[in-house]
Amino acid sequence: GEEVPQNLCSESLRPEIAACEVPCAMDCVVSEWAQWSPCSQSCSGKNAEGTQSRSRSILALPAEGGKACPPARALREHRVCNEHPCAPVFWETSPWSACSEGAPASGPNGTVVWSAEAACGVGLQTRSVSCARSGSGHVAPKRCPESIRPDAVRPCPLLCKKDCVVTPFSEWTHCPTTCQPGNATAIKQSRYRIIIQDAANGGQACPDTLYEERECEDIPVCPVYRWKTHRWSHCVLVPDSVRQDVLGHSEACGHGLQSRAVTCLTETNDSADVSECLTWAGPMPSLVQECLVPCKDDCTFTPWSKFTACSFDCESTRSRRRSLTGRSRKRDKCQDTEVYPQVETEPCPCETFTSQPHGNWSDCIIEGGQPELQPGMRLHGDTRECGKGVRLRAIACYDKTGRLVEPSRCSSSGYIEESCTVPCPFDCKLSDWSSWAPCSSSCGLGVSVRSRWLKEKPYNGGRPCPKLDLKNQVHEAVPCYSECNQYAWAVEAWSPCKIDSEQNSLHCGEGMQTRKVRCVNISEEHEGETVPHAMCNQSEIPEETQRCSLYCPGECAVSAWGQWSKCPQVCDPNVMQLRTRQVLRSSVTTKPCPEGSQMRPCILNQNCFQYQYNLTGWSTCQLAANATCGPGVRRRLLGCVRSDGKAVSPRHCEQLHLEKPAEMSAECVVGCAVDCRLSPWSTWSECSHTCGAGGRMEPAQSASSRFCRGAGGINLLSSVMGLCQQHVFLFLSVILQGGQCGDGFQVRNLTCVVHDASVPVTSRPVENALCGELPPKESVLQLPCSVPCPGDCHLTEWSEWSSCELTCIGGRSFETTGRQSRSRTFIGQAFENQESCSGQVMETRPCSGGKCYSYLWKTSLWQENERTVWCQRSDGINVTGGCSLQTKPAEIQHCSPACRKPFSYCTQKGVCGCERGYTEIMRSNGFLDYCMKVPGLEDKKADVKTIAGKNKPVNSKMHDIFKGWSIQPFNPDGRLKMWVYGVSAGGFLIIIVMIFTSYLM
Repeated sequence: GEEVPQNLCSESLRPEIAACEVPCAMDCVVSEWAQWSPCSQSCSGKNAEGTQSRSRSILALPAEGGKACPPARALREHRVCNEHPCAPVFWETSPWSACSEGAPASGPNGTVVWSAEAACGVGLQTRSVSCARSGSGHVAPKRCPESIRPDAVRPCPLLCKKDCVVTPFSEWTHCPTTCQPGNATAIKQSRYRIIIQDAANGGQACPDTLYEERECEDIPVCPVYRWKTHRWSHCVLVPDSVRQDVLGHSEACGHGLQSRAVTCLTETNDSADVSECLTWAGPMPSLVQECLVPCKDDCTFTPWSKFTACSFDCESTRSRRRSLTGRSRKRDKCQDTEVYPQVETEPCPCETFTSQPHGNWSDCIIEGGQPELQPGMRLHGDTRECGKGVRLRAIACYDKTGRLVEPSRCSSSGYIEESCTVPCPFDCKLSDWSSWAPCSSSCGLGVSVRSRWLKEKPYNGGRPCPKLDLKNQVHEAVPCYSECNQYAWAVEAWSPCKIDSEQNSLHCGEGMQTRKVRCVNISEEHEGETVPHAMCNQSEIPEETQRCSLYCPGECAVSAWGQWSKCPQVCDPNVMQLRTRQVLRSSVTTKPCPEGSQMRPCILNQNCFQYQYNLTGWSTCQLAANATCGPGVRRRLLGCVRSDGKAVSPRHCEQLHLEKPAEMSAECVVGCAVDCRLSPWSTWSECSHTCGAGGRMEPAQSASSRFCRGAGGINLLSSVMGLCQQHVFLFLSVILQGGQCGDGFQVRNLTCVVHDASVPVTSRPVENALCGELPPKESVLQLPCSVPCPGDCHLTEWSEWSSCELTCIGGRSFETTGRQSRSRTFIGQAFENQESCSGQVMETRPCSGGKCYSYLWKTSLWQENERTVWCQRSDGINVTGGCSLQTKPAEIQHCSPACRKPFSYCTQKGVCGCERGYTEIMRSNGFLDYCMKVPGLEDKKADVKTIAGKNKPVNSKMHDIFKGWSIQPFNPDGRLKMWVYGVSAGGFLIIIVMIFTSYLM
């Protein structure tokens, strides 16, 4: 604080000395000049120059004898600004848009003339027009001359729309008229239509449905009938009178006949007429067949063996054998091979073979060698990836009996071959990248996006597209930053304080003043340009009105409040902010001046804020220009955010010298697509099956990369079927006849057969030697069995245990252990004889955790005097048993006496009623007498008695006497009785007489 000579201080920093004036207590008080308004022009030209203004207002009125206030014109000042000449500006236009529908303005002569294509109308093309300045980009439109502004809209020829044209639907295909089996799949009929002309130029699109089908209705279902054959009877021999001269006629042996019954059954196993089965189940099975009862002197043989296999030529023979059995082996006559041959020989049939294609074609196998390159063809080394090749298909070779034989009998290779083509793949094609879009945030950190769209989809196994959005586009995003001070609130000076003169004759005191508030662009390109209020921060919008004071003469006048002092970097409520104001004019009276200072605590996010850096996420990998893969760079940006979450200018964080993150960019790699590379073909593998037509021989290629075509990435690119035969033993089950019930044996025969495992054809027997070693007969050909005889006791297996149940009274149980039961029943035993059988049919056991159940009868609604009745347990389960049979409701409803009158029926109330359109005529005892037809609702009389209002009992004798001439107006046939006409005529005459008498009186 020590004073030094003035020559030691810098003259450039010497403070200026300005004149000032302090108003006296009686003088007028005027405010300081406001800030200059923005310049009206950014530059000066021949016709316009920029100006700006500023103003001041009267704060306190003078008292009598004091200094007067300046005039109104002295409260506002103007000056010239931006006197530098304007830079060159010009109109900039975008390309014309596509032609669209609209109403174009006519040309100079009022008409628009187009070529012959314009018959479909005239449309509009538009483009954007903006004002630009050389080297500075776009500027406000008012800076460009309006007289040379280019057109933004022009007419254009509108191409004719072409709607899709389709033929009408064809007629529905016919449904079958004959009946169909009940288990047949649903039969459908269909119809179609054809597109004659596709839509073009925005015309109506073609319909999606060109083919329709529906299920056939009302197709009759064929009735199901089947033949049931019964057991063959015993062999009935030829009568003795016929067998007198036959060897062994004294024995019960020889040839005979046996018969069986054949019946016709329905689908529900009910008996039906034989003619139905002949119509729907085919011919009747045989009723009679020959049989043989061997005599003791007959020669007996084993069955003939199968014929031996033939060689492949047409001159070989085949044979079969049989041998004597039992006592026949010791009889001489049976040894005579001429009478009883034991070997039969016959020439082999000359073999002819036919081949049929079998299975699917293999994949197309590309031939080796250096090919001629075609457009789109890919070539890796000496191996082609697409082009012409061959595909293979296995053949099945059959002899004339339909038996599968070696494929070499029909073809040397065992397969057929044909040429094929593998289409060359085409990769996904995308457009070039668009330009980067503006930053998504107008203040702080945001995202800038560019995109490319699908031009051509991949096909034939080409490289796939990256993941596309719903508009078939792929996007690339990078973080961006927009300065937060691009837009700001601009305010004009406050208007003079307006005092309500009606309430205040002195025209001073409290009042209101207003000002205009605008949102302006403060960037260099658009400085001062007014923009919508939404572009500025709405939380910081200045006030447009405020209360004010025009101090009266002699009052103390004070200035407006100054700015609040700054809070510390770390917000502390114990630290106070301060603002002050000055006394502009002292008071004439002793009334003190208003307070000159105010204080408030520094509260976080209210009047005190803290700041920190904010990092964006990493951008996508940015490659070098024109690169589609390889190394690149990804970046992220740094922003500054306030403690209340608002993005602010980075200078707030920089002023606090906060630590910045070090890594703002990083290297990255976009993988390049690698074409599939395959090794040469390996040799064919062994057939996967040892026999049959279901095998596969697989040549393999190993892939050395990714995106290989064929078999979903599996290195098996083609396959060929191999054929062989399979010999297996076939068991045929047979139940021995001769016993209806009791213990017995089940036996089965063992035969060697050959079959193709992949073709559903009948197996053919061959020699047993082809099947290898026979299994032991005792273990596989015979099995003991038992069939219950009438009177035997045969029980089924036990049922599942029931749920655990307690004995309950009034819903409460007084025991802790419950019971559960299971049951079984007798098979093939009359009910009255079941007592003679041993073994339980019901079994119970104790259980824990039981529940109390109650049982209640449930009934359905009546339907034609019948309803369903069942027992339901309290847990909602329907059960059999549990409900008392004494309280079971009736299932069928009867009327007594029966309803035998014409048009009558038994109602749900158990009484006879009449059908609709008839009314009940009751007897005196309450029963129905007859049903009378009702001609119309107006003819129903009150004296007709119905069930709803039954007759009261009357004397039956009197009823019979007057029954013939009762006052019933209708006969039983519904016609009016004769006395009704007489009464009507008499009544009409009485009315005429009464009218005539009244007239005379």
